[in-house]
Amino acid sequence: MAKANNEKKTSGNIGLVNQLNQKENEQSILLCVAARIAAARTRADLWNIINEEILALFGALYYTLCLLQDDGRTHAPFLHSKDKRFESDHESNPIKRTVHPVEDGIFNLAMDTAEPVILEIADLLHQDGIPQYIHYWAKMGIQEILLIKITNGNEHKGVLYLYANRKDAFSKKQFEMLSGIADLLGTGICNILANEKIEQQIAEIDRYKQRLEEEKAYLVAEQKSAEGFSNLVGNSSEMKQVFNLVSKVADSPTTVLLLGETGTGKELVARAIHEGSSRRDKLMIKVNCAAMPASLIESELFGHEKGSFTGASERRIGKFELAHNSTLFLDEIGELPLELQVKLLRVLQEKEIERIGGKTTIKVDVRIITATNRHLEKEVAQHRFRSDLYYRLNVFPITLPPLRKRKEDIGSLAMHFVERFARNNGKKITGLSQKALNKLMSYDWPGNVRELEHLLERSVLLTTGTIIKEVQLPGKNNMPLMAHLAELQVRPLEEVEREYILAVLKLFKGRISGPNGAAVKLNMPPTTLISRMQKLGIYKEHFVKE
Repeated sequence: MAKANNEKKTSGNIGLVNQLNQKENEQSILLCVAARIAAARTRADLWNIINEEILALFGALYYTLCLLQDDGRTHAPFLHSKDKRFESDHESNPIKRTVHPVEDGIFNLAMDTAEPVILEIADLLHQDGIPQYIHYWAKMGIQEILLIKITNGNEHKGVLYLYANRKDAFSKKQFEMLSGIADLLGTGICNILANEKIEQQIAEIDRYKQRLEEEKAYLVAEQKSAEGFSNLVGNSSEMKQVFNLVSKVADSPTTVLLLGETGTGKELVARAIHEGSSRRDKLMIKVNCAAMPASLIESELFGHEKGSFTGASERRIGKFELAHNSTLFLDEIGELPLELQVKLLRVLQEKEIERIGGKTTIKVDVRIITATNRHLEKEVAQHRFRSDLYYRLNVFPITLPPLRKRKEDIGSLAMHFVERFARNNGKKITGLSQKALNKLMSYDWPGNVRELEHLLERSVLLTTGTIIKEVQLPGKNNMPLMAHLAELQVRPLEEVEREYILAVLKLFKGRISGPNGAAVKLNMPPTTLISRMQKLGIYKEHFVKE
């Protein structure tokens, strides 16, 4: 009897030791899992923990972690096992579905039960109203499900589903450890959701910051640019007609096409239209379609996502997006490449854009004003400009007259420029002599208002008194244009243009771009100058000495 009692006592001690060892082992596992969950910052981190630790710990093959949604009536997958069979049949896969009802007979059962719940698939299949995902798991060979409610304090968060492909895979002996892990998961999920919200807020702040920086850069650039343009000045009948058209179209969403020679003030009129519209409180955005390579125009207009192409180190907001609820001025629209004309037409039709490398469309409300010095109808006839885009842009055309056809405005324009440049340079110049004004009136101004502006800026700088007595007009001995023409031998225009461009290139030692390049002095984009040089057969060896 004593021997039997001793053996029983010994057996009991061994069992107690085993229980203590098992308890200690469980505590060690929980501490390890707790440390990993506490360090998790992303869904990917938590996905690794569940796949590497929790599935093997409980003998599960797959899992789904579903969270209660804000509406309180639905739940949706937060994380789930990755398997090729899950990836197939994407549309009908219930695991991939966005939402499921809470009262589906499975999710709510786990939510209403304090302890974990073990269910056999075979038993569930005989019940009515069982959710679709149960039938899906049955087809996958799953025979048993272990469910545990996920909470964070008193807040119900969701349910963890563990799936096994054999019966009796799960045991009630696992419940205590599973409950401990479920509590850890509740805290980890809340941390991850909070971190995602912070990242979303940071991303949103970055987007607004980038937009503000873009707007600031544009504002600074446009303020500098505005110093180079007059206000709308002129009393000629031609300009009164322009003023009338501007006043009629300004406060409307109508697309405007500005036509006219270089230097006639198309950008100035675009600004006047914008300032007369309900969008005046927003910054007008300008894009010069001829000032950059074709490969960059798309990114400039529509923006790009980070990593969408070589050199795209960060997301960039395009000018269409920047001009949302404002006006976008597309200068030199005739220079836009054909492949981009198609995309521009789509934006005008659909009123939405897509960044390069982006997967979603962005709705934009943009008023379009375009300008060109080209004859777009001829461009259409020669298949260099799309007819459908031309008709979309040519809704309300305004043609700006050249300065030679509004010479009665030269006096008021000249005084406007003199006053501005004198003020900017700290000079007390009150006007021009009659001789100087007569010379201005005798010139034909091929560069239009911009040429007049630049000439008077130079004249103000050269003047030491209070009156500009002399102006240095282009040409031999400053003779009137008609006198020059009488002395000239008539030659093909391209020959004269080639000779002049060569002379300018030699003067600037072959430099084309940059602040001291020929393109700036010729008042044209470098790309346009290069294009003309190619057309005229001007090559490096013609103007650069080796």
